[in-house]
Amino acid sequence: MTRFVVTGTDTGIGKTIFSAALAAATRTPYWKPVQSGLEEETDSEAVARLAGVPVVPEAYRLVTPASPHRAAEIDGVNIDVDALTPPPGDLITEGAGGALVPVTRTTLYADLFARWQIPVIVCARTALGTINHSLLTIEALRSRGVPIHGIVFLGDAVEDSETIIAEIGDVRRLGRLPIIDPLTPDELAAAFAAGFELTDFQ
Repeated sequence: MTRFVVTGTDTGIGKTIFSAALAAATRTPYWKPVQSGLEEETDSEAVARLAGVPVVPEAYRLVTPASPHRAAEIDGVNIDVDALTPPPGDLITEGAGGALVPVTRTTLYADLFARWQIPVIVCARTALGTINHSLLTIEALRSRGVPIHGIVFLGDAVEDSETIIAEIGDVRRLGRLPIIDPLTPDELAAAFAAGFELTDFQ
């Protein structure tokens, strides 16, 4: 069964692009539990466009582009965390921002991941600061008993940073997705095939 949660060390680092690449390569449906911000292309719409896989509708679609807890408050929506349970079967589930982003004022995404007990893939950029951000994310997940499948790097290759994060964090280094321009389904699929072993996700 292909069943993973994709999280990140920060927002805007490219985890939706990686989610699309993984979903396309494994032909796995995708789910974004909470979408904040609807003015631009949503993550679900981006994955549908880039991966061509079934997309499970979001549990919550919030207009305000902010952390889910704040966006829900501004939009007048009450997020029921007990209802946020990934549907059964093959599924790529993507969180919002980093692992410690609040879903509500009392529940972080990492808390949901701990409840779900689905293997998590951590996405980290390769830019300056990634060692600290990555190790903090790994530590926060591990302290909650979240199963970590491995770490994925996004951006230009920085061998030493990637190596030391995997070594100190004691996590599997799954591969790296470079910056893709133009970002098309074919270019994304080619980059994933070049940077990853599909067997690591099966």
